[in-house]
Amino acid sequence: MSNSADSSRGPVRRTFRHPVRVLTAAVFALAGLIFVTSANTAKGTNIRTDSSLLKLSDLIQQRSGKNAHLDETNSTARGDIDALVRRDRGSTEAEDARLKELARTAGTTELSGRSVSVTLNDAPLGATANPGYPDPQPNDLVIHQQDLQAVVNALWQGGAQGIQVMDQRLISTSAVRCVGNTLILQGRVYSPPYKITAVGDPAALKQALDDSQAISNYLLYVKAYGLGWKVDEHEAVTLPGYSGTVDLHYAEPAK
Repeated sequence: MSNSADSSRGPVRRTFRHPVRVLTAAVFALAGLIFVTSANTAKGTNIRTDSSLLKLSDLIQQRSGKNAHLDETNSTARGDIDALVRRDRGSTEAEDARLKELARTAGTTELSGRSVSVTLNDAPLGATANPGYPDPQPNDLVIHQQDLQAVVNALWQGGAQGIQVMDQRLISTSAVRCVGNTLILQGRVYSPPYKITAVGDPAALKQALDDSQAISNYLLYVKAYGLGWKVDEHEAVTLPGYSGTVDLHYAEPAK
């Protein structure tokens, strides 16, 4: 029921907004919401150009360079400490000789002598199978972690006194790991070709490489798809001492 004033005006018409105007308003409202959300997500930075949002590969390269610098700093500090220790301690010649031998075995001092080096590399770009072999899969054309490990293990088996991978000396806690087609060794990143150098008797080292079943399997891929494999003998090589930190979880006293 309505009062007399309402009745005097006649029926009230309900007004309808034009559908196009309603849709336009909704679009502008949604756009505003997106802008606000984007600003909050970026926290005031440009999402596309913010230098902190680096690609993972760039970040890895940056960390690798930083680790290399820290290794150099650590090596310098270690040299200073060793010099102070030699000046101040009252050890006997026998104790000094024993300490020197332990340092050589641990890989923390330079090592010189005859050596063998092994270089592994990915297959050339666009490589195809040689006659008699199936077409390669992508994984058939790159160096894998087990290939590097096979070479390192064979060289140790052949009596290597010390081993260097790329420009770093291996020690008992070193881990040869690959992510994709890059090598990560002691906090630094390397790309192929990979060079492994071992000091020892060259004949025994090369025989150990020949006797390795894992390496024999790798050589099949060398023959089929052209992966890189090169073995060189050197009369005089000096391997650097390991200069990084040692992350040791378990140890037993040396006897």
